[in-house]
Order: sequence, then C-alpha cells, then structure tokens
Amino acid sequence: MRIEITSKPVSVTDSIRHRVQAKFEKLARHDIPLLNPHVMIGKEGQEYQVEATVAIPSGQLVATGQHTDMYVAINQMGQKLERQLNKQSAKETARRHDRTNIETPDSEAA
Repeated sequence: MRIEITSKPVSVTDSIRHRVQAKFEKLARHDIPLLNPHVMIGKEGQEYQVEATVAIPSGQLVATGQHTDMYVAINQMGQKLERQLNKQSAKETARRHDRTNIETPDSEAA
C-alpha cells in the first residue's frame, strides 16, 4: 500500500515512515479497502500533530493525534483510525433491534 506522507517542519525519516506503514498494515487486516491514505505531520510549539485521512468505499476516515513525542502522536492517530474502522466493519452485522420476534396487532387477532 502506498501511503503519502507530508511534513512541513519535520523531515520524514525511515523510522517515521516505518511506524506509519506499520499502523496502516494493522488497519488493512479489517478487510476494508483503504483508498489514498494521506498522513500530514506538523509541529505547533512543542507538540507534534499527526493527521490522517483515508477514503473507504462507504466514506472517509479522519483522525488526529497530538503529543510532544511524535511517535506517541502517530500511535494515537492509528488507534483512532482503528476505532473508526472497527465501527464501519461492524455496521453490517450490528442490529439495534431484532424485529423478527415482535408480534404485530394483526397476528394477535387471528
């Protein structure tokens, strides 16, 4: 999977690229195609901000992570994306109400 990584004040090293790649490989296990993943790394003051946008067939996932340590911010971003992806993958099987066992007023009269 090709991941586009953009960074303004920070140079993207191999270790940063490897950490981001590992997060997206973990997300790929959910059997939902990840389309055009893009990660932006920025720094405001002492905090690093990592923002990811990923298109999926049913919409788009967006997650951010902020921390003074860049690798912790990448982990936060990965955890948020994983929660969103879990929710998307469970939507098909989740049911709020099972209406197959509810009796209708017509069935009681018969």
